[in-house]
Amino acid sequence: MSANNPFARLPEAASFTVTSTTLTDGAAWSIEQYSGLSGIPGGKDISPQLSWSGAPEGTRSYAVTVYDPDAPTGSGFWHWAVADIPATATELSEGVGDDTGSGLPEGAFQLPNDARMARFIGAAPPAGHGPHRYFIVVHALDVDTIGVPTEATPAVLGFSMAGHILGRAVLTVTAETPA
Repeated sequence: MSANNPFARLPEAASFTVTSTTLTDGAAWSIEQYSGLSGIPGGKDISPQLSWSGAPEGTRSYAVTVYDPDAPTGSGFWHWAVADIPATATELSEGVGDDTGSGLPEGAFQLPNDARMARFIGAAPPAGHGPHRYFIVVHALDVDTIGVPTEATPAVLGFSMAGHILGRAVLTVTAETPA
């Protein structure tokens, strides 16, 4: 696992709270959040439940991202990105990151992840590669819509959000596939 901090070169942002009934900050993903689509036995690619509170004043929308900076790609791996979550939303239910995204708040949409699927894809670190960190982030934004097309990448979302982030709520979990 590298010491790569995905926020090191981003503008400072206020902190607020994100919690989950599905995962525990600092612990490992449950098997349901591993990737069955990638062949991990027992993996189900089920997006985690997330609740947040205490966003900064002026928050007009949110985005949620799940990122593995330890993937052996040179650029990490984006597992999930959801844009244009209305400011009135304070939760994503477990499983809304499926192929349909039908449980997402009105107006919110999923962008294609690094596997080019507009859905949550679970953890699948290469066997024997060691533990990977997964940053689950709720971004509080100062705009109603971030203005990225539905086919944009999570990296484009991140670039577009950079000047609009008022706050950042972060949970970090781990995953490892034995050799």
